[in-house]
Amino acid sequence: MRHFSFRPSLTMKGRENRGLRGLAGKPFHPPLTDIPVAAYLFAAVFDIVSVAIGSGGGDGVARQLFLAGSWTVLGGVAVSLLAALTGWADWHRSSEPGNQARRTINAHAVIMLTVTAVALVDLLVRFIGYPDAGATPVGLMILSIIAAALVAVGATYGGGLVFDYGFNVETAGDSPVWHESETDVLPGSHPA
Repeated sequence: MRHFSFRPSLTMKGRENRGLRGLAGKPFHPPLTDIPVAAYLFAAVFDIVSVAIGSGGGDGVARQLFLAGSWTVLGGVAVSLLAALTGWADWHRSSEPGNQARRTINAHAVIMLTVTAVALVDLLVRFIGYPDAGATPVGLMILSIIAAALVAVGATYGGGLVFDYGFNVETAGDSPVWHESETDVLPGSHPA
């Protein structure tokens, strides 16, 4: 049964609480970023298809896709704000100026804050300027595509922080990130 053990991944006991940054080995920022990334990519797809169908076809499908894109952007913006807050906490407490990781964090932050600003403008225009649109207006589709493209680039920088620099990656108590062992290595312990 040991071949299916995943207990260390789910164990919270023994993990230091780091406030907005999360728990040791379980940061808040990375999982929060998944939602806006997916939301902005899906919103762009909904908007492209809505524009392609046009307001005259599909028995209101174009309108439904416009609404789906609108609600998806709203969800993405809401979680983006939480991701920005936890990302700031990581930047403030986990990185020091003057190294490549910090420069990459700064680039990631600028791109993602730009994405959030574009998404906020997109959202405001949707709900204030076009509440009854029969299909996604072309200008909003362009904003959605810009947000999707930027979020993909920004996520690449964020992934680089983890996989290239090991930023905020916590090991199980010794130097390797993973272990060739049948023994569960829990937070704060060392392999036998």
